Amino acid sequence: MWLNISLIVFLLSSHITITYSSSINNNKIPKSDVDLLEFPLNLEFLEAEFFCNSVYGYGLDVLEPELAEGGPPPIGAQLALLDNLTRDIIIQFCLQEVGHIRAIKSTVRGFPRPLLNISKEAFAQVINSAFDKPLYPPFDAYANSINYLLASYVIPYVGLTGYVGAIPELQDYVSKKLAASLLGIESGQDAVIRTLLYEIKEKKVLPYTITVEEFTNRISILRNELGKNGTKDEGLEIPIYLGAEGKVSGNVVAGDNNSLSYSRTPEEVLRIGYGSGDEHVPGQFFPKGADGCIARSYLHTTPT
Repeated sequence: MWLNISLIVFLLSSHITITYSSSINNNKIPKSDVDLLEFPLNLEFLEAEFFCNSVYGYGLDVLEPELAEGGPPPIGAQLALLDNLTRDIIIQFCLQEVGHIRAIKSTVRGFPRPLLNISKEAFAQVINSAFDKPLYPPFDAYANSINYLLASYVIPYVGLTGYVGAIPELQDYVSKKLAASLLGIESGQDAVIRTLLYEIKEKKVLPYTITVEEFTNRISILRNELGKNGTKDEGLEIPIYLGAEGKVSGNVVAGDNNSLSYSRTPEEVLRIGYGSGDEHVPGQFFPKGADGCIARSYLHTTPT
């Protein structure tokens, strides 16, 4: 009897200590770190819903509803027609993104899922902008594995560069460790997507007469234009003088002249995610704008 009571008291006190420590650690994170850690939730939500709905036909509302916190369901979510290998990979990406959202929300408060547009029309708009003209028939991101991988090429790399830009600005060890860990997986996802596309870079994307390589080059050029801060994006094939050590044109992983990752600021990420080239003007994947202190600060100001 006394042994059982002692055990219960011990377990209760251990639980209280663990909870208290976790709370203290979260409260110690500087406000600037909180803002920088909450900001990427926007893209993590976007990736999670895009990947999960494509393979399961449902997203966070079924998988982890508490992470969505009652945020509006995404627009245009649907299953994609994928081959077995691509589907297997995207299932893994989906579940990784769920973990990312949980990890961020376990460290900072975060916010509910914002309204997202992952419709085939939203991706068609990106592709039309990349080619400066409407493609006919309209590009359908969900029609087959090649189209889907090209649509996937649009998203994780932007998050990758955002993490690279954020980490030097973070002050707390916990913040830096989390961001670096997230960056590692986002980089891996981008590398997998690029490798799969690199293998078929000379293949035509039917029914168009445009190669996979040209699609990636155009998408990267568009993101550079929208970001408005120089070259931070490269397709699968580049001039040799821009390749690794100026010796190759193949570009399975994008990097600067020292093969280091490019970085982007939150403002650049918003310009690209909104498709407007202006962090003050929502659109594309975020019809009502992104959430968090950083994104909201631009929604309530006008360009200067």
